[in-house]
Amino acid sequence: MNAYNLQWLIAETATMDRIDAMRAFVSSVDRGSLASAARRLERSPATVTRAIAMLEKRLGTRLMHRSTRALHLTQFGETYLSTCREVLAVLDTAERGARADQEKPSGMLTITAPLMFGQLHLRPVLDAFLDANRAVRARLLLLDRIANIIEEGIDLAVRIAHLPDSTFAATHLGEVRRVLCASPTYIARRGVPRSPIALREHDCIMERDSAETELWRFGAVAGRPLLPISIRPRLVVNSAAAAVDSAAAGHGITRVMSYQAAAAVAAGKLTLLLVKHEPPPFPVHLVLPSARSRTAKERAFVSFAAPLLRRALLQAAAQIQGGRPDAQ
Repeated sequence: MNAYNLQWLIAETATMDRIDAMRAFVSSVDRGSLASAARRLERSPATVTRAIAMLEKRLGTRLMHRSTRALHLTQFGETYLSTCREVLAVLDTAERGARADQEKPSGMLTITAPLMFGQLHLRPVLDAFLDANRAVRARLLLLDRIANIIEEGIDLAVRIAHLPDSTFAATHLGEVRRVLCASPTYIARRGVPRSPIALREHDCIMERDSAETELWRFGAVAGRPLLPISIRPRLVVNSAAAAVDSAAAGHGITRVMSYQAAAAVAAGKLTLLLVKHEPPPFPVHLVLPSARSRTAKERAFVSFAAPLLRRALLQAAAQIQGGRPDAQ
């Protein structure tokens, strides 16, 4: 093989591989000419001609006799045509299956969320999603810590915080507040704190796993931000649910996310305190890494879950709104 032929072979291998050459051969036979096959494959006639020549070179024999008016298969060409059809049929079936996997939600879906949010809102939505998508399996990780989506193999995460950067593709679901609350029985016994600093004289129930350990931060009043208030808690627990239950039982004042206390407030078991001192609300997002394309299962879950989670957050906001005292 001379240098020119070698360069030609390298160039042709880069533009049309053996499978493409098989397609060119089959299409040429089916359509009766190389020119018609080239139009079907959106290639130049010269490219199709060289592809078939490459096959013949590789096989060491001719596949067809070509004239200006017709193509005539050789005896080996007849046999090889049948083999090519079988190979291409298998490949086409595999490609259709791959496309179906991309179009139909299937496989394992791993989702993480804060513990109580997952228990109250995400888990029921995920159950309904799995009922509607039988080819999907799921793993739900309820964690009161920020999981590393990439390192921990997580597909989607609920984040209740301001997202620090643009490395996430985020779907906004709503917002939640950080609220201070106590039971009517506790308020009747100990009175209402009139300012954040007055909390130092009250029995406080603190969630140790919260971001604010022994410091409660409050929002600005009249444009002036308040300094964090150091709290000496009477009771420390490791879950928001325990803090809410203890406060509802009359054992002190607690500070939790609004959705965590919403049901107890709506039931009259808790009353909101120091509402005008609340910090700004926190956004809630459903996030996944923006660096990769969404799979069918991820797209389907976001489309299915986002409206339901938005509705759940609006309902929780309505519940908590009923516990807002006008005088505070």
